[in-house]
Amino acid sequence: MSGDTVRFTLDGREVEARPGETIWQVAAREGTTIPHLCWRPAPGYRADGNCRACMVEVEGERVLAASCLRQPADGMVVKTQSDRAVKARAMVMELLVADQPPQEVAHDTEASFWRWADAQGIATSRFPRAWDEESAPAPDTSHPAMAVNLDACIQCNLCVRACREVQVNDVIGMAYRGPDALIVFDFGDPMGQSTCVACGECVAVCPTGALMPASIVDMATQTGGRVADAEVASVCPYCGVGCQISYKLRDGKIAWVEGRDGPANENRLCVKGRFGFDYVSSPERLSVPLIRKEGAPRGLNVDPANPWTHFRPASWEEALDAAADGLAALRDAHGGRAVAGFGSAKCSNEEAYLFQKLIRTGFGHNNVDHCTRLCHASSVAALMEGIGSGAVTATFNECLKSDVIVVIGANPTENHPVAATYFKQSVKNGAKLIVMDPRGMGLKRFATHMLQFRPGTDVAMLNAIMHAIVEEGLYDTQYLQAHTDGFEALKAHLADYAPEKMAEVCGIDAATLREVARLYGTAERAMIFWGMGVSQHTHGTDNARCLISLALMCGQSGRPGTGLHPLRGQNNVQGASDAGLIPMVLPDYAKVSLAEAREKFGALWGAEIDPQPGLTVVEIIDAIARGDIRGMYVMGENPAMSDPDAAHAREALAGLTHLVVQDIFLTETAMMADVVLPATAWPEKDGTVTNTNRQVQMGRKAVAAPGGAKPDWWITVEIARRLGLDWDYTHPREVFAEMARGMASLDNITWERLERDGAVTYPSLSPEDPGQAVVFSDRFPTVDGRARLVPATGVSPAESPDAEYPMVLTTGRQLEHWHTGAMTRRAGVLDALEPAPTASLHPFALRRMGIAAGDMVRVTTRRGAITLQARADEALQHDMVFIPFAYVEAAANILTNPQLDPDGKIPEFKYAAARVEKAEAEAAE
Repeated sequence: MSGDTVRFTLDGREVEARPGETIWQVAAREGTTIPHLCWRPAPGYRADGNCRACMVEVEGERVLAASCLRQPADGMVVKTQSDRAVKARAMVMELLVADQPPQEVAHDTEASFWRWADAQGIATSRFPRAWDEESAPAPDTSHPAMAVNLDACIQCNLCVRACREVQVNDVIGMAYRGPDALIVFDFGDPMGQSTCVACGECVAVCPTGALMPASIVDMATQTGGRVADAEVASVCPYCGVGCQISYKLRDGKIAWVEGRDGPANENRLCVKGRFGFDYVSSPERLSVPLIRKEGAPRGLNVDPANPWTHFRPASWEEALDAAADGLAALRDAHGGRAVAGFGSAKCSNEEAYLFQKLIRTGFGHNNVDHCTRLCHASSVAALMEGIGSGAVTATFNECLKSDVIVVIGANPTENHPVAATYFKQSVKNGAKLIVMDPRGMGLKRFATHMLQFRPGTDVAMLNAIMHAIVEEGLYDTQYLQAHTDGFEALKAHLADYAPEKMAEVCGIDAATLREVARLYGTAERAMIFWGMGVSQHTHGTDNARCLISLALMCGQSGRPGTGLHPLRGQNNVQGASDAGLIPMVLPDYAKVSLAEAREKFGALWGAEIDPQPGLTVVEIIDAIARGDIRGMYVMGENPAMSDPDAAHAREALAGLTHLVVQDIFLTETAMMADVVLPATAWPEKDGTVTNTNRQVQMGRKAVAAPGGAKPDWWITVEIARRLGLDWDYTHPREVFAEMARGMASLDNITWERLERDGAVTYPSLSPEDPGQAVVFSDRFPTVDGRARLVPATGVSPAESPDAEYPMVLTTGRQLEHWHTGAMTRRAGVLDALEPAPTASLHPFALRRMGIAAGDMVRVTTRRGAITLQARADEALQHDMVFIPFAYVEAAANILTNPQLDPDGKIPEFKYAAARVEKAEAEAAE
């Protein structure tokens, strides 16, 4: 052992304490049980020592010591089971029991509090209660996700630490003093009316049942119990953070969800991951294959709860034959290019891999894409061009080692809430946070600088910052010479972007631009994070080029606490992209235009691969409208909601000769299908996913699928066989093994290892290596190992505000809803929190137009109009309107601009000229 090791005596035998360990931790490691209530032995939690349930005796000391806090010293003699310690702990427990509801009516019958009480033989108390039935705090049922019963609170402060220090939301506090002390939300508000974001961390740590998941509480009696028939370890089905979760099952159904100590979340979850699970049991789940009735019109006028007006049920055999025969007929009559495919980032790695393989080998072309085209295609284009890889260079957890963090074009507290906790923790530890976005956001209050620049001027602002870095000599000459090319050309380009000149363009004063340049340029370790606010522009690739150049010119890559990280949106958008669900690349981003790549995968698949890059999502829709594509196979994607200029997309889809959709709900796209194939939801199947951190993780089946629903991989295999492909996969592990043979990124990662370890970060350098959190420390995966700095001029948005359309429309997600709403709007808690579409505007803009918050407004662009409720939001600039895109009744993508970034081929979701006006009374009804 090292010289820092402490040797001491624990209950009569000599033991060793590792550096920083407490008596409680050593005792637990040695198999000695000591009660504890106010501490959670989990990442992010510090011991507080306020409950005194873990007291032990230290020889020679007058008072007992709290073992959760006290660290041992050499030669110390500790007794955990002495008569004095045991009696003191029992007295503490008896005092606490006095203030609890009787055990038979406890709010949580399985609470750790009562387990510790039972272990010490404490069932009742000799001491008077702090309050009677009349004076006890009343139940707080104001929140749809959580039940609050503070008559069971022992003021252990775990919920306070969970909220303030782990999730860093600062909602829960302790009010008053002495016997009047009480846990409060904000200023004593009911939980449902407070600023609580429903992450549920407080519920997860409460030892008494004072805070409970509402899903397992009887609202009449306010009692429940965290007892499960079984639990299954899996991964959250929502955003790209990839939180590991545990499904708690009762009677074969998910009763509640808890976080696990995964590499991306360390037990933490957000409102979607913890409370958004009941979509799987929605009565609108597809459970039998459907075939469109003869003569039934295509359109969005189908009730998902009653599809029988337009569809009839079919057997799997009939439906699969109809689906495949229709696609094959088009292929045989018009050539393979008459059929295209949309895959999904909501499915597993194995399912994404099989889908792209089917399109490429079954139809002989590369016209296959998925939602990465609508979120980070421009980021990937710039990263591949600049550093030779489309993945992040460091995990987001590395920000805890950073001095400076830049977040631009992202709203992590709403879109990646668990990742945001690490940003906030880093700031509390002393890091400087720079937030750049046209909208204000929750991270603003943690930021050293908030640059709320004019929409669409990212390139001007970033070039101005780089200009100042060059002008003041803050760049890293040694790093640039050793690892990059193109700096001299970049310097020359930046000469025209002085902060004083760009201030007029971007709306950020020159002094602030220079101050931010100095802060970033002098940082020892800095990370840049960005989201779709950077990528979803016609100049999205140029935006990302600027960020790459900014990081590289300052040497902020390849070391702990440094790097470039585009925060991925959906649960498996990284993995689906890695697996080749992109029209211009094969798995592991091997370009289809390279003969070597085609030969490699051609040999693996036993097929010839088309050298021509395929069409992207929006290009495929346009090709359908032109009649070049006549059939589509769609797995888990919903272009009728997610594509820009949605009316155009819907019209194109409705005109297809043959449309096959497999999904878990009758989505807006499925409503127009000829054949609908019912798939399994994420908790109903096995498979792997890869999160934004490059962590490959194992998802496991927890519950049975409804009716005859089948896993997407199984359906794809059955379609492939009917198309003439010789596929014989019987389990996803076989697909993963094939992927590993063709994808170097999966070296040393096996299905069996993932089943055992749960997660491995790629690249993994050996079968024992957990993976590399930081990559490209020596060289980049380019031909010569060097990165390329690419000057970016940027282009103006495809359309600008004018007298007819004077405002700027931007779209995005909400905390409670995700993607097109197919899942979250069928999750009871999430839909209760955000039940209806809104258009957010600055209060000044609302007053100027004579509109009050809550009024119905009509938002119009050159592509269409929608009517929805106005919401006041001071985070927006005066000429902006923000609309979330999850609501079919007011689909934001009816309004958005389909113009594409020339490199990433991504639509301009984040900028459209718009008009807002008060809706006429009849239009609002």
